[in-house]
Amino acid sequence: MGLLTQTEGMTLMIRDFVNIILMILQILFLIIGLYYFITSVFGLAEKLYGKASKNYLPIKKFAVFIPAHNEETVIENIIDNLKQLNYPKDSYDVYVIADNCTDNTAAAARAAGTNVLERDDDKKRGKGYALQWAFEKVLYNESSEYDGAVVFDADNLVSRNFLREMNNKLCDGDKVIQGYIDSKNPNDSWITKSYSIAFWSSNRLFQCARSFLGMSCEIGGTGFCVDVEVLKNIGWNATCLVEDLEFTMKLIMNDIKVKWAHEAIVYDEKPLTLAQSWRQRRRWMQGFADVCSRYFLKLFLKGIWDRNMAMIDCAIYILQPYVLLAGGIMLLLPLINTYLMNYDLCIISLSLAPEFFRLYGIVQLMLIPLCLFYDSKLSWKLLLFYPIYILYCLTWIPIAAEGIITMKNKEWSHTPHTRKVTIHELE
Repeated sequence: MGLLTQTEGMTLMIRDFVNIILMILQILFLIIGLYYFITSVFGLAEKLYGKASKNYLPIKKFAVFIPAHNEETVIENIIDNLKQLNYPKDSYDVYVIADNCTDNTAAAARAAGTNVLERDDDKKRGKGYALQWAFEKVLYNESSEYDGAVVFDADNLVSRNFLREMNNKLCDGDKVIQGYIDSKNPNDSWITKSYSIAFWSSNRLFQCARSFLGMSCEIGGTGFCVDVEVLKNIGWNATCLVEDLEFTMKLIMNDIKVKWAHEAIVYDEKPLTLAQSWRQRRRWMQGFADVCSRYFLKLFLKGIWDRNMAMIDCAIYILQPYVLLAGGIMLLLPLINTYLMNYDLCIISLSLAPEFFRLYGIVQLMLIPLCLFYDSKLSWKLLLFYPIYILYCLTWIPIAAEGIITMKNKEWSHTPHTRKVTIHELE
């Protein structure tokens, strides 16, 4: 009997400990959920009250970099597209970085009439390493006359006004600017449509919100511009699986905010299948978990010490894999309480604030169509598709868990691009 009593006591302790952990998770999820909801509303306010950029003469000179690994299918399209930009042709040069290519990317780029930088390094693979190498060759020398470095992916297409918008921002004194990432192929599959909704809503509810509140936006991997002096002063050195996120954190640690250019549009090709999407998003979550492990405490504590909300906001942002995982646990709480807990011994109820979580979910689902309407992206077909998009959102939970578990895996994987579209078809 004594052994049985001891076992019961241990069971009680384990259950109490699990309940305390669940309560802490719910409190944190509640705080972060409220924070993101409140800030996202300002993304809608930015549409009405945001300040428009001034128009300046095109005085800045740009070096445009296109990292490309086996992109012979699409590389000519973006080169032709960049030749048509509404910006003086002698004020920007395009550099294709043929990075560890085993196809005809370099030859295709040369045939299209642009500068090609060929790189072969099997040990340092990935976009971050390619950019660091190219920046050193082109920008970090005395003869360089460039004011801004612009980065696009090989599968992208670019709005004709892109460099004019970046010129305006640089002339306004901004040092790092992220453009609006749109979708090149939103109607190709349910995955591309889901990606498109996610990016469109993020542009409005996340990026525009931070721009309006004077905090730092996030570099999105493509369609961004960096003042060359910033690169010379703090260096690139962002070589992890999510080099854009790592560089954003490095910038904010140096008190440099990423600004937003809503009218500078870059069209990005989204993965076609769930398998491709899963691999890409797993890489993102691996990178997020890695960056979080290296920057979260430094950013959060420095943000509190300096009373810098932009730093605290970035620290919260890189918690994304863990927030997604916590959200999954919140969804599983009914099962946990039903099958694992003795109701007489629970410290918490089914949920700490069930009404809030239900209301938050409903309001968030309403905010997204509203922001799509704001940016002229909403249609009846999109509304009918919306339940499928919710399913796509739920797939983030196991992907986040896998990303956290495999965060030590730094192997870079390439997403193939095949969609040949011209800018005239999109605009």
